Amino acid sequence: MRTVIVGAGAIGGCIGTRLALDAGVPVAAYARGDTLQALHAHGWRMDSAGRHWHARVEAASDDAAALGPAELLVVAVKGQALAPLAPRLAPLVGPDTVILPAMNGVPWWFGRGLPGSAAGMALDTVDPGGVIARVLPPAQVLGCVVHIAAGTTAPGQVQHRMGWGLIVGEPDGSTSARLGRVAELLARAGFEVTAEPAIHRALWYKLWGNVTMNPVSALTGATADRILDDPLVRAFCSAVMVEVAAVGAQIGCAIDQSPEDRHAVTRKLGAFKTSMLQDVEAGRSLELDGIVAAVREIAARVGVVTPNLDALFGLVRLMAQGRGLYPV
Repeated sequence: MRTVIVGAGAIGGCIGTRLALDAGVPVAAYARGDTLQALHAHGWRMDSAGRHWHARVEAASDDAAALGPAELLVVAVKGQALAPLAPRLAPLVGPDTVILPAMNGVPWWFGRGLPGSAAGMALDTVDPGGVIARVLPPAQVLGCVVHIAAGTTAPGQVQHRMGWGLIVGEPDGSTSARLGRVAELLARAGFEVTAEPAIHRALWYKLWGNVTMNPVSALTGATADRILDDPLVRAFCSAVMVEVAAVGAQIGCAIDQSPEDRHAVTRKLGAFKTSMLQDVEAGRSLELDGIVAAVREIAARVGVVTPNLDALFGLVRLMAQGRGLYPV
């Protein structure tokens, strides 16, 4: 499957490198600025566990028309960057293109496949005016949940830290031929692939942890271990998670753990900095909409009150606006 990566940063770089090197498929990149220049000069580059990975990039351009329609389009940009970028991506999408979003938070396609009154729900917080869905049709999306920790040490240079997990699934829960092809391709590239019929639930479970750890770390500057070691902060995180679990129960994404169970899982990861804290430290915009605001929007749609989540969103938004990391 000829693949194009949109967003050749940490996760996009991981996927691009392994597909090109281990699966042996042509992998192109839609990129801009310093990242584009690095791809032209060096190709795909990644360091992991003392090994340097290097692979040829089939093509790299900031002109989507020059790359043409992809068979597999991996979208690995931050959620807040996708809406303004989406109109430029139209030439990458043909009628048979499979779109694989490798992103954090609630994605634009999330309403597809939800049960009951939530079915087809469009979310203004992540796709204002439906601009993303018009270019990247939800019917062409395979859901994806990323369990990979990575960063970039320079433009186009990925530092993989831990995990190779990718959970993929059809939003309607079906077992399709395209799901089989993509799962086989990713497994051949060395990823630990799980084909999951309940992809919304898998996404919501990851979000259940991110919805507290990411914004609380961004607000406090604390690593995950310090957040969990403070009983007052941990209790606040648990209160937010109870609210988010109640929202999930209304949309077919029930959580079968307690917050303390999830804290125990997070604690095993040690003293790590969340991606949102890293963005604060680097002066990058924060993906508050996909991780927090979208949950609040869904909660309002299904009638679940979220006072603790609301307070967390307000506090982090105010901090981020003061630093120019979130729009006023």
